[in-house]
Amino acid sequence: MLTVIAFIVALAVLIAVHEWGHYRVAVACGVKVLRFSIGFGHVLYRWQPRRQHPGQETEFVIGAFPLGGYVRMLDEREAPVEPHERHRAFNTQPLRSRAAIVAAGPLANLLLAVVLYATVNWIGVDEPVARLARPVAGSMAEQAGLRGGEQVTRAGFDGELEPVASFDDLRWRLTRGALESRDLTLEIDADGRGRIQTLVLPLSDVEAKDADAQLFRRIGIVVPLTLPEIGDVMAGGAAERAGLRRGDLVLSVGPTQIIDGQQLREAIRASIDGDQPREQAWRVQRGGQMVELQVAPEVRSDAAGKFGRIGAYVGAPPEVVTVRQGPLDGLWAGVVRTWEVSALTVRMMGKMLIGEASLKNISGPLTIADYAGKSASLGFTQYLTFLALISVSLGVLNLMPLPVLDGGHLMYYLWEGLTGKSVSDAWMERLQRGGVALLLVMMSIALFNDVTRLFG
Repeated sequence: MLTVIAFIVALAVLIAVHEWGHYRVAVACGVKVLRFSIGFGHVLYRWQPRRQHPGQETEFVIGAFPLGGYVRMLDEREAPVEPHERHRAFNTQPLRSRAAIVAAGPLANLLLAVVLYATVNWIGVDEPVARLARPVAGSMAEQAGLRGGEQVTRAGFDGELEPVASFDDLRWRLTRGALESRDLTLEIDADGRGRIQTLVLPLSDVEAKDADAQLFRRIGIVVPLTLPEIGDVMAGGAAERAGLRRGDLVLSVGPTQIIDGQQLREAIRASIDGDQPREQAWRVQRGGQMVELQVAPEVRSDAAGKFGRIGAYVGAPPEVVTVRQGPLDGLWAGVVRTWEVSALTVRMMGKMLIGEASLKNISGPLTIADYAGKSASLGFTQYLTFLALISVSLGVLNLMPLPVLDGGHLMYYLWEGLTGKSVSDAWMERLQRGGVALLLVMMSIALFNDVTRLFG
């Protein structure tokens, strides 16, 4: 139920803001707006405010099919217009006014993203400290010299380093670097004593096509540092049989020194020999004393193969920091994040077009609904961040030069501005058909990706 509600709220907000952009600029340009609709199809609810802008008699509507909306304006191309109202028709407006009205929808979504990101910055959010777990064996991070336990203080591209507020902040920079093929410079405090070291992650060598879990495993930075502590122990499980207790701090497994929870989880998974568990000596700290135990995990299997489990929660929660900014800093950070996400989205679209990025990055309504529910379950600020990300995507997508989208209409106006002639009706019809076909292909790919992610 939470997923459904979160998804409906997200759609309503994003569509309403997009159409409000068209509506508000149309009114400002003196165009008569006949209908403002959130959703398509059968009308579920309609109303007409008593107080409207002078000359406006706009009908506001909620449609049965929620994946979109529209603003219907007075237009001679759609229906006859009375001579005394011809000056208020959309098609009779100067080029700059028509372009402004069309561009206002996507720009309203980008402005909403700025406000949402800024709001999150003002409220503040608890995020894991940018202290690194032990890198994946053989990964780029390990080869660069990271061993685990380091705290990243600053990071940046092309020698321009900026403070790293949290692990999520670092993860965003890793994502940008990998997808944009840019090396990331890290400034780290290796031992907590303020002795700063600098190293470079050559992310330009990653050749990333997907921003997925495998990408971060190849980089080697997957999760923040967590203490290798035993949490709740399952009755009758391997951990209970071996004598492990809640609160035990694991110092070593066999000959391997354990630094963090992620390393311990991987050691447990690898503690098997074929179909048989591998019993190893664990050294744990319990109440200030050292205890040695013999632990043999249970063998489990999934699609990826066989692995070990001990029947206990492994790893303490990571250390967190509250990331909060002042009014101006928070607003500027919202502008910067919106710009960065927009630029990254455009680059990814370009890479998908030329085959350098996977089409698996295209998501549809099922994935959006899933993430809406997950983000809402994590808290208000996480949900606002999700809304901001989708708002940026909606704004950028609508600016694409596809004939059926706002960007396509802007391309028509660019042609008109350069040649002094509008696109002919015949060409308009051809382009519209091609745009619809391409949009249907994109929607099919998105739906296929959704089904594969959620049910594959």
